[in-house]
Amino acid sequence: MALHLTAFEQDMAAGGRGEAAAFAMDILLRFAAAVGAPHLIEIAQAHIDGCLYHGEVSLDFVERLVAEEGRVSVPTTLNVGSMDLLHPELIGGAEAGRAAGRRLMEAHLALGCEPSFTCAPYQTRFRPGFGEQIAWGESNAIVFANSVIGARTNRYGDFIDLCCAVTGRAPAFGLHLDENRKGEVLFRLKGLPVSAEATDALYVAVGALVGERSGGRVPVIEGLPPPRSEDQLKALGAVAASSGSVALFHVVGVTPEAPSLAAAFGGGAPAEIVELDAAALRGALARLSTAAEGAPLAAVSLGTPHFSLGEFRALAPLLDGFRAAPGVDIYVNTGRETYAALAAGGLLPAIEAAGVTVLTDTCTYVTALTRGLSGVVMTNSGKWAHYAPGNIGVDVAFGSLEDCVASAAAGRVVRSGL
Repeated sequence: MALHLTAFEQDMAAGGRGEAAAFAMDILLRFAAAVGAPHLIEIAQAHIDGCLYHGEVSLDFVERLVAEEGRVSVPTTLNVGSMDLLHPELIGGAEAGRAAGRRLMEAHLALGCEPSFTCAPYQTRFRPGFGEQIAWGESNAIVFANSVIGARTNRYGDFIDLCCAVTGRAPAFGLHLDENRKGEVLFRLKGLPVSAEATDALYVAVGALVGERSGGRVPVIEGLPPPRSEDQLKALGAVAASSGSVALFHVVGVTPEAPSLAAAFGGGAPAEIVELDAAALRGALARLSTAAEGAPLAAVSLGTPHFSLGEFRALAPLLDGFRAAPGVDIYVNTGRETYAALAAGGLLPAIEAAGVTVLTDTCTYVTALTRGLSGVVMTNSGKWAHYAPGNIGVDVAFGSLEDCVASAAAGRVVRSGL
């Protein structure tokens, strides 16, 4: 299939918009041909996943664009990097790696990207609108944008997302198109009481199972109690994207493209129905822990995806009169915009006075901390629980926010029941 380009796109590919744009367009056109896209689409914004330093190739690519005087052509936010540029004293590791991580983050800024450094751009002023065509990297951001907002993006990886940002274009394929956004497999919650609460743990458990069992299909979820906040949908999508690469889900009666079961499936029928009962949900939560109840605790890590202002407001009362047990560190990862709002609203001093370390620009499961993380770490994040054992070699105990705070005070893993 021939790839049709507009006159503007042809001019960009030929170098009429500068060397950097031509370089980015060349890569994008090769990618578009590989996925069989018939044409490109204009995007409203981009989110770049490639500011986390993984090696010299990351710097080579971005610094070439900088050297060729490249600029992003649409509003472009940045995902987490390897450094907390606001609190560099919190980050450990060899100086060479720290310098390279900082250099990569600064190179993206030189291209005109926004210094957001958050994995939750959808909870910033750059939140896209329903139906908007965007090009986002970062798995949890992608699934939230598609599912909760109803914006449209595929799973764009490092370098391709930046090429989209520089050119202002994305290939017309996948979840950009109506026909690929219909539900394919139905997940039906079974046996829960009518009065079942929308707990954080329930949303994480459902997300984990949906990720494990979707098999690359678009899942539709029926029977889920309406969320108390969009942070619960954030948590569901993050673990579904981690455990099974889910990029779009529909919750009947909740998400914008699923006002009804029929609408979620585009008038068709599910290829498979998967029933999720209480035993399956309990099993999903159990698999997120590698440490048993009662295990000595080394740290608590919250905010993966980055904590919202609402989540900080839920945490603050739990810290009233709180004191962590000796040797237990508490970290909360968040974005700069939320951090500024936290400080402006007067919550930050009380949270820090309780011994909580607020980390910006990065995340505890992808960067080396000065104090380090080892032993058993507790989290309320299904995504953090999924990745941390492999990424940083810790044992994980999953629990609710309340259980995380109680465990930090006790110095051991305690749970009120999940």
